[in-house]
Amino acid sequence: MTTNPLSVTVAGITLASPLLLLSGCAGFAEEFAAIEGFDFSSIGAICLKGTTLEPRLGNAPPRLAETPAGMLNAIGLQNPGAKYVVGQILPRIAHLPTKLIANIAGSSIAEYGEVARVFDNSPVAAIEINISCPNVKEGGAAFGADPQAAGAVVAAVRQATSKPIITKLSPNVTDIRSIAHAAIDAGSDAFSAINTLMGMAIDIHSRKPILGNRQGGLSGPAIKPIALLKVWQLYQLTKPLGIPIIGQGGIACTEDAVEFFLAGANAVGIGTALFRNPLLPQRIHEQLRQYLENHGFSSVAALTGAMNLA
Repeated sequence: MTTNPLSVTVAGITLASPLLLLSGCAGFAEEFAAIEGFDFSSIGAICLKGTTLEPRLGNAPPRLAETPAGMLNAIGLQNPGAKYVVGQILPRIAHLPTKLIANIAGSSIAEYGEVARVFDNSPVAAIEINISCPNVKEGGAAFGADPQAAGAVVAAVRQATSKPIITKLSPNVTDIRSIAHAAIDAGSDAFSAINTLMGMAIDIHSRKPILGNRQGGLSGPAIKPIALLKVWQLYQLTKPLGIPIIGQGGIACTEDAVEFFLAGANAVGIGTALFRNPLLPQRIHEQLRQYLENHGFSSVAALTGAMNLA
């Protein structure tokens, strides 16, 4: 039997490719199924759009703004609700030849648990927790900004599901490792890092914020150096524990992906770059295989943490 050098294992899930499509950038997968020539064998999983318990209309437009080397978004978690996704959307995409990962959000700890419970009895392979949401009951601070709150969310999800849990970490914190440590103690099986950084854009003619929500999440190549550092910092914590990291933030080419592996990522996510070229994962997938051959690595897993510090 031939071994696939690009196969990786994340949270006990075997992925045929170390490339994931990130939540919010791939919809509910149906958009990519409609793209002529898209090869699902080039990706290991699709992280579905962020889903809450009840349907949400999202923020008032405008919701997107281009920035130098990046993009601001303030979609506001527009989605049809967890029960609709499980009952209506998942049956239409469960046949796709790749893993599906639910991304869940909530405005309270209890809501996170309820959404996880809905997805527990579904074909998704894992549940990714977006802890960058505001804690409405505690004045609006993000769950992911406080170790105790982050741990409480992960614990609630852990009680509600037997599926692997991936905690999506925010960079908008003083020490990302303290948040990760709390999530580990509460039962997180893996991490995805990083989520977007908060930013703003202003129209100098109207003197108004460009986004209807005034602020939004910054993604794209502009955040890659920050994301790399956060992955490297996380890796120091997770390596002895064997907890995997999905590195993400500004990946737009094969070289970017390799940097994240070397910094400690076990898999990588592609997001904003998909808007420019939805077929990019196929190119990176094949070029990764060539990189391994050229540099004498037997597998992409051997790249994880292989940064030369001498």
